[in-house]
Parts: sequence; structure tokens; C-alpha cells
Amino acid sequence: MPAFRLAPAIADAFPDTRIALVTATGLRGREPWPRTAAALAELERQLADGAWHPADETDPRIEAWHTAYRAFGTNPRRTRPSVDALGRRLSKRGTLPRINPAVDSYNAVSVQHGLPAGAFDLDHVTGDVVIRHADGTESFTPLGEPDAIEAPKPGEIIYADTTGVLTRHWNHRDAHRTRVTEGSAHVAFVLETLHATRDGHLLEAAVDELRGLLAPHTEQTAVHHLSPAQPQAIA
Repeated sequence: MPAFRLAPAIADAFPDTRIALVTATGLRGREPWPRTAAALAELERQLADGAWHPADETDPRIEAWHTAYRAFGTNPRRTRPSVDALGRRLSKRGTLPRINPAVDSYNAVSVQHGLPAGAFDLDHVTGDVVIRHADGTESFTPLGEPDAIEAPKPGEIIYADTTGVLTRHWNHRDAHRTRVTEGSAHVAFVLETLHATRDGHLLEAAVDELRGLLAPHTEQTAVHHLSPAQPQAIA
């Protein structure tokens, strides 16, 4: 089982960070997930009715990520945090993308709670996963572009294992190698906040909701947290 670690430099720079890891074992992604389908439809209905809208960059949750991106040299309006990009897409189109049930589940939870979310197929992770600054020597193959290779800039915050980069710009885009598909059986879902003191209750609500969506379709789920006070967890 890989360990997930928050590098000391990241903990020092973002001392109120809290990251929830929801691991699912025995995931069954090829069967219908009616709860997830209903959650997506309900968000879209609320948006259409004007009863709810996704958090945008004026919201403190999104603003915090824009500030963080600028701190490590990324323009957040050109390269947006995942939750910001997903919320903008939903606001513009009125619908969320349907990828596969596991991905659709964390997308629904992400936009509902205004928190970045992602996932890794642990069967394709090599060694431990570290959230750290890039040194400029790493390689990254973007999701959906298996023939492309990018090199993160030194100082950019990344998720990386012993083979390469799993996520660029902290949570902007995931790698193709560890993407979650309908066939993924052992998955680590990641939910993040930079302000646990203020938004920790949202993180816990998001974790509970995600586990509820996963539960009918997996053998087991477990939750671990990363923070400056607890910088390592075993997935």
C-alpha cells in the first residue's frame, strides 16, 4: 500500500492545509450507480432553478486556491484549480460531464462543497505519493493525452510517485497513467482544503457524501487525513 506524504516545505507554506484520502477497495465501476446519477441531476436542477450555483473566484474557498497558485508561480486564471474549472463549466453549460461513476461521484461532491477533488488508480501508482515542489526534472503525461510529455516548472506544487507526476499545479490536472476508469478496483480519492480551520466541516461533509456514493459499489472504504500535524497516511 502506498503512503501519501505532505512534504515539509508544503506544510510550512500552507499551515492550515487538510487533505482527506478516501480509499475504496473492490470498486465496481461497470454497474449502474443510481445515487451518483441522482446527485448529478439534482445539482443541475438546482442550478437551472436558481436555487444554487457553484462557488466562483469571488468565494473564499476558490480565492484561497488562486492565492496559492500565484504563490507557486501559476496564473490561476489561465491554469485553473480543478474545482474552479469544473464549477465554471457547470455554470456555462448547465450540466456536469459524465465520465464514469467513480469520477462522476467526486465531481459532484467537489462542486457541491467548493473543494478540489481527484482520484488515483492505486494499481498504477509506483512507490509512495508525495505532495511537494517540483524540481524541474519530472515528467508528466496529461489525462487523455497518452503521447504527450510535459515538464513541470521548478517550484510548482505536484503530486508525484517514484515514476513521475500524478497531478500538476497541485490539483489542476491529473496524469493519464493513474486515471480512474470503469475497471479501476483500488482507488484513492482526494479532497482538499487550504483552510481547515474555516472549512474543515465542509471537508468532512464532502467525505461523508463521497463515501455514501461509493458504499453500494465497493467492498470497503477507509478515510485518512494529511495535515502539517499528520503529514503521512497509508492508502
